[in-house]
Amino acid sequence: MANIAKLEFVALNISGKNYPSWKLDAEIHLDAKGLGNTIKNGNEASIQDKAKAMIFLRHHLHESLKAEYLTVKDPQELRINLKDRFDHLKTVMLPKAR
Repeated sequence: MANIAKLEFVALNISGKNYPSWKLDAEIHLDAKGLGNTIKNGNEASIQDKAKAMIFLRHHLHESLKAEYLTVKDPQELRINLKDRFDHLKTVMLPKAR
């Protein structure tokens, strides 16, 4: 439970229901830390910056998602994997919200 208090924003839920807001929060926080380029296509970020971004992103994932994406070491690859898995939710949930 102590980990929850240290989160800058809510961790990505296993269901992905909070993916749209999580994605935006993650991008904003990475930009604020100077690591925003690590998740962009064609980035040439240093190994150290990529590692910092991965630590930050993994810290804000549900435990089951951490385990599922355990072998992913590149923050851009993680972003793409999560996008492929959860981005369809805005298509499903947005009309209901409207």
